Amino acid sequence: MRVVFMGTPEFAATILEDLSQQHEVVAVYTRPDAVRGRGKALEPSPVKRAAERLGLPVRTPRTLRDEAAQVELAALEPDVVCVAAYGAILPKAVLDIPVYGCLNVHASLLPRWRGAAPVERAILAGDVETGVCVMRMEEGLDTGAFCVCRTARVDAKTAPELTDELANLGSHALLTALVHVASGVAEWTEQDEAQVTYASKVEKGELNPAPEDDAATAVRMVRASSSAHPSRARVAGRPVTVRALRTLEDARARELADGMAPGEVRFAGKRLFLGFSDAAAEVLAVKPDGKQDMDAKAFAAGVQGIKQGSLAWEAVHE
Repeated sequence: MRVVFMGTPEFAATILEDLSQQHEVVAVYTRPDAVRGRGKALEPSPVKRAAERLGLPVRTPRTLRDEAAQVELAALEPDVVCVAAYGAILPKAVLDIPVYGCLNVHASLLPRWRGAAPVERAILAGDVETGVCVMRMEEGLDTGAFCVCRTARVDAKTAPELTDELANLGSHALLTALVHVASGVAEWTEQDEAQVTYASKVEKGELNPAPEDDAATAVRMVRASSSAHPSRARVAGRPVTVRALRTLEDARARELADGMAPGEVRFAGKRLFLGFSDAAAEVLAVKPDGKQDMDAKAFAAGVQGIKQGSLAWEAVHE
């Protein structure tokens, strides 16, 4: 099939890699170069980098609502437009261009978690499982019927780990869906509007744990974090990004952290604990500002007086 692909982040780049091996990708659309991460220089999107490596033509229009952009897309005569986390709304004029419509690889089990941050919201909500669905795009936000879904367990995976798994599942689901669509055997399931939940974008500082949080919620915040949305705290007066945090999973940890107050820092048995509203949680790894990632023991070794048990931690408000 003649395919136009639209996507921006690493999730989409993974899907593009596999798609390009099976179909004729006549053009790749992605968001314009932008400041990504904490740097100041403009950087290409992961999809643009992948497309250039694959020798595929890349287009970066700021909007697809412009008539000239729509004419340019129509001139490609795509059989289908495949979309994965593109980051821009497709107007009806674009949706109507391809013969087989526009198919979106969405990282949730629709109708749960429509919207911008389905992976993070699934983790924060404590969902047991999530997945990907290949959806027929409409003018509404993730409202279309879907034809192929794949599931994945959330377990203790971080957002980057789960996103990577879902990208691979989504790639295979899309290839299956294209075969079904081209042969006219795709079975579409309409979404149950009564079951809809929305995955609003993660706001700055939203994943920063605080002593008044319960421990399980704080652990999910850290698991849902990423370089784009880090979990920040001030531990023993030092600003850090919390890389890995877990609930007290063994008897020894529960013994060492017994009776901790919210906001308390305790280093015992060569293990680092933070006190929350209902219990403590164990810090496994942090990144102090201006330094590399390190395990909790290495971090504690650089904190004067941490063994005396008089130190505290607090939320970072951004």
